[in-house]
Formats: sequence, structure tokens, C-alpha cells
Amino acid sequence: MEVWPGNAYPLGATYDGGGTNFALFSEVAERVELCLFDDDPEGEDGALTETRVELTEVDAHVWHCYLPSAQPGQRYGYRVHGPWAPEHGQRCNPSKLLLDPYAKATWREIDWDPSLFAYTFGDEESRNDDDSAAHMTLGVVVNPFYDWEGDRAPRTPYTDTVVYEAHVKGLTMLHPDVPEELRGTYAGLAHPAVVEHLRKLGVTAIELMPVHQFVQDDSLLDKGLRNYWGYNTLGFFAPHAEYSAGARDLEDPSARGLQVQEFKSMVKAMHLAGIEVILDVVYNHTAEGNHLGPTLSFKGIDNAAYYRLVEDDERYYMDYTGTGNTLNVRHPHSLQLIMDSLRYWVTEMHVDGFRFDLASALAREFYDVDRLATFFELVQQDPVVSQVKLIAEPWDVGPGGYQVGGFPPQWTEWNGKYRDSVRDFWRGEPTLGEMASRLAGSSDLYEQSGRLPFASINFVTAHDGFTLRDLVSYDEKHNDANGEDGNDGESHNRSWNHGVEGPSDDAEVLRMRARTQRNMIATLLLSQGVPMLLHGDEGGRTQGGNNNTYCQDNEISWMHWDDLDRPLVEFTAAVSRLRAEHPTFRRKRFFTGSTVRTGPEGAERLNDIVWLHPDGRPMEEADWDGDGRVLGMYLNGHGIQGMDERGGPIVDDHFCLFFNAGADDVSLVLPPEEYAGRWAAVIDTAGGTDPETALLAGTELKLPGRSVLVLQEWAEPDPEVDWSVDASLREQAGRGTS
Repeated sequence: MEVWPGNAYPLGATYDGGGTNFALFSEVAERVELCLFDDDPEGEDGALTETRVELTEVDAHVWHCYLPSAQPGQRYGYRVHGPWAPEHGQRCNPSKLLLDPYAKATWREIDWDPSLFAYTFGDEESRNDDDSAAHMTLGVVVNPFYDWEGDRAPRTPYTDTVVYEAHVKGLTMLHPDVPEELRGTYAGLAHPAVVEHLRKLGVTAIELMPVHQFVQDDSLLDKGLRNYWGYNTLGFFAPHAEYSAGARDLEDPSARGLQVQEFKSMVKAMHLAGIEVILDVVYNHTAEGNHLGPTLSFKGIDNAAYYRLVEDDERYYMDYTGTGNTLNVRHPHSLQLIMDSLRYWVTEMHVDGFRFDLASALAREFYDVDRLATFFELVQQDPVVSQVKLIAEPWDVGPGGYQVGGFPPQWTEWNGKYRDSVRDFWRGEPTLGEMASRLAGSSDLYEQSGRLPFASINFVTAHDGFTLRDLVSYDEKHNDANGEDGNDGESHNRSWNHGVEGPSDDAEVLRMRARTQRNMIATLLLSQGVPMLLHGDEGGRTQGGNNNTYCQDNEISWMHWDDLDRPLVEFTAAVSRLRAEHPTFRRKRFFTGSTVRTGPEGAERLNDIVWLHPDGRPMEEADWDGDGRVLGMYLNGHGIQGMDERGGPIVDDHFCLFFNAGADDVSLVLPPEEYAGRWAAVIDTAGGTDPETALLAGTELKLPGRSVLVLQEWAEPDPEVDWSVDASLREQAGRGTS
């Protein structure tokens, strides 16, 4: 075999059309072997031969070579020779085959043989030198060339964005219109039936739960369960192979690496529909766990470079993530890995942004969370990564980890305070002031750092917790299926079962649950900021009260398309259209409370936002105190700050929104004529108003308990256009022409 020196950059296995360059960073290594795997024609089915290539070229701790014979589909791994001294953070052992951290595709699952571990079970201090190659996931050389056919990123502004958090498998596995062989895959996600559903909802960005190659935990497999969520990453460059229809056949050489092409095709299909693809990424930890975890990649390559170790005993790992380890963002090569991965997914895979799991862990250079951490500086300076959507999950499990509102200006954040406020309000807690702040864009969290309302990613539910239907159906979690005696998952859910725990035949209970779901969806979509829907919430998806389905890769978690609440889907789509059609709900700036001209011919002056008492007057200081559960909100369509895309003013209709979270009906008086002379009901979750009837200023209405009413300034219907031949003749006659 010909072995050429190759180059130290780029890291990973890079095919150039002729051969493949291999490059691996390890500062601690004394020797590195590249291991090539091929089918053994004389062995049993599935048997492989291993060919080892010594890497003799080293530049700046990067070991490299170029193999003219290595083509796409070639399977490979590494063996790193170096010091074994766990007490000093050194865990090299050449008997352990290691996955390339930069592998762009993988082949085969880990089978959890004891050889994958660095010690013999029962003796943590021992050293296990059994060869792990036959039981390891292998890297695959991929063909990077792909015809994007002029693919263009939608680049939807944050203000116009509607995020849909989805799981590749969960969303598509039970879809009756998706061919069976494509269900649960990237190709299934790109199917026209799925894409059309997203378009109907007005979704502009699909946020995919982890698709980086992750590991099936042995502890779950032993229980007959599987890692469903995917927060157990091993390969930061490789699309998860199980989600590829093309890469499932391990025996077909042509299938190796096809997950890359299939993922790209999915992105291209989404872009064609105007939908951005955002990835939920897990750079805070890896699948190797703590000191008792397996040696799969980073541990055996350069443990101290990749992981945060306990300073006074480096055999152990700092754990800010609850997973056993934390990536070492203080080390330049770990930072390079993260940044190279982000750039790769943007430039080569064409994704449009990232949601960072436990993002606070990435800001821990030393102990505290630091918004000026090197990671944020690198993102700010990077010409590629800085230009895509960046969403932080602004917490981790370490001290000071809850950082809502604490991220740099370039970032948006999952707003956990929005979630809690909306849940509390709709279960009847007296939270008027807090609720008003969340409806108006959470300026208390973001304005002081120079950010705008779209910094708030608003959500009521997410993958980690109850679905919306379960939120209104269960007071308690029901996680018995997880095999942890119900001890897992959040116990304080701010949920409300409406008087019956779980399924019910009571018509009134079902009616109120259906209304509350609509109340929350309307609240979410009409709040200032960026709304995020959890997949299936638009159709009443249930998990049977399980609020921690991390291990439920089955029908508990999957979306049952044949059981969707179709009217709820239509309601969600209608509210989403209202938001899309009216910039009033998509403001680029926070409300100022300043007055602007409104009313007929601009004769009146009103604030850009007015909080209304049910009796029609503006709220006063004393009205915010006590146990009030009714809130009115006037949005002045003439008070929208900023300019449209052509530099003109943004003008919209006026809106009044009324929220009644109490059980009792209240008397509602519409505001006086200076707000608007007539109103039309465009959303009424209680269904008591006629949208065709104009409601006069000062009219007294009944606002039913636990309902949302949205009123729009009345507009006369457009006159019917006569496009007939006779109409043309009449017009010509009027002009004296023939």
C-alpha cells in the first residue's frame, strides 16, 4: 500500500476525488496507527480484516498521512500509543480502537462488549488490554461531492420565524403517507406529506433533536429500552446512521456513508419549501461518560485535552452536565473541534442554525459561567457561524447554571421563564405582571444587554417534559415505563389535569382541556418573540403522562398521525396565519410606552401598547396587585417601530387581546372609540362571538372563563371585482374610447 505524507489540515478523513487524507490530533500520543477495515473473504459473515498504517508525520501534534487507495466507503479507526496514568488524566491504550472525532459518517453500532472498557469489571483499578475493534463503531470515508442544484438558505428573519421542535424518527415513524421504508429517516422527513404539514402550520424552521451520531446506552439496552432523544453524542460531524434509509444495510458496500447524501437531500427539500433546518447540538459532553465509562474516542486519543478533569485528582471528570463528563472548552483543540464541526454543518450540510444543549457548560472556562468565555468570542468572530441562528438552552446543572437572559447579544435563548409564566397563568395562578412581561417580549431579561424581542424563544412545552395535551391532563408524571420507579423526570410541572388525572369521559373536562390547549397555543403564537411549537402539540399528541421519554423509542413518543385532533391543527394554522399576516405580533423592537397618532386621520394619540382592565380603562398601578386573572392588551398598529424591507413605515391594524385565566365569566367593556370605532373577533377560544358581526367601541361583552378573545380593528370587506367583458366595455365607454 502506498502511503504519502499528506497534510495536517483538515482534520479527519478527507476524500479529494483521488485518495483520502487522514489527520488526527493528539498531544499526548507517542505513536498513532490508522486502522483500515475491509470485508474478510475467507472469514465468517461480517468478519473484517484490519490493516494498520503507522502515521509517521506529525505537525503541531497532528498525526497525518495520505492514502491514494482509500476511497469513499472505506471503514477506519485509530489506535493511539501513549502514557497510561489515569491519576494524571492519561488514558492511552492501543488495544482500544478509537473513532475519529472528525469522522463524517459511521458504520455499525457499539455492542457493549467488556473490551470497550479500560478496566476489568469488578476491579476499577485494573487495566483491560482486550482488543475492542470487533465491537466498535467504525468511521467511514465519505464522498463530499453533492449537487445542491442551486440550493439557497431561506435566511428567514428572527421576527418572521416560527420554530417547530421535532424528532426525525418520532415525527415520521407512523405517518401513513410516508412509504414504510422511509419512515423514521431523513428521507421520510423530506417527504411531501410531512413538508406540507409544516407549511400548513406556518413553520419556518424545523429544530431537529440530536442528529449527530450518538450511542445507545448499555444500561438502557439491558432494560429493553433505547436512547430516543439522542443526547449522547460520539460523532460531532456524522449524521446519525440509524436515521438514514440508505445506510441501514450494513452488508451493502455502496450504502456506507449514504446518510450524508440523504441528510443533504432532506435539507435541500426543506429549503425548497422555505423551511430552515436547525440542529440541536450537544457539545457540552460526549457518550464516554465518567471514569467508569467506555473508551470509544476522545478518552483514548487525548483525555486531558478533550475533557474537564478534577484538578486535584485527574482520574475523575468535572460533571456540569449530569452525564459524567464535560467537554474541555479551555483547550484550543477542543474549541477547534466545536468550531470546525459548526462550520462543517453550515458550509457542507447547509444547515441554518443550532440550538446548544446545556449551553451554560460551554461558558465555563474555569468555574463560573462567563458570558465572555472564549467560545463566545470565537463564535462572534467566525464569519460562517456568526451568520446563522444561534439558540442557547441557557442552563446546566452546575453552580450558577441558570442563565436566562445572560447570553451575549448575538444569541437567542429558550426562555424558561416564559414557559413557567404561561403555565402558571393558565392554571389560575395570579401572575398578571409576570404574564404581561412575557407577552410583551421579556424586555426585563433582554433589553439591558442590547437585545431585541426575538432574543426570546418562547415555548410552553418542549421534548423535555409533558406534551401540551398531557400538560392539561395530568397533575403528576407517569414515568413507570422508564424503569426507574418513577424517580426520573421533573415533579413540579405547573400542569393542571382539570379535575381528572389522565384520560376522562367527562364531556366538560374534555371541553376545558381542549380550550386550554387553544388558549396556550394562541398565547404562544401571539406573544412578542419567536414562538416554538413541540411536534404534535398542534394535534393533541399524548405520551400518556410520561414527562421524560428519553428512553421511549416507541409509540409512547412517536406522533400518531391517525389520531390527530384535526380541528386543533386547523386552529393552530389559523393563529399562525394571523401572526404571519400582521407585523403587530412580530415587532422588531420592544414597546416603548410612547404615544403615537391613531384613530381617524391620526386625530387621537395612544401608546404603542396599553394594558386594559376588563372595564375598558387602562390598567392602573393598583390593578396589578392582588389575585387578578384577567388581562387585556391593546396593540397599536400605528406604533410599530422600525422600517419595512424597503425603508418604509410599518403600519398595521389595531388589535385587542383579552385573556381570562379565571374559572368565572367576566363582564368585558370594549375600549372607547379612540382605540377603534369597531372591532371584529378573529380568535375566540370559547366560541361565543360572531366574526361577521362588528363590535362597537364601548360594547359590553361576556368574556367566558378560561378563554382568549382577539379583536381586530374592523375593516369593510373588499368590494367584489367585476372582471367580465361587459365591465371592460363600460369602462371604455366611460372614457369615450372604442
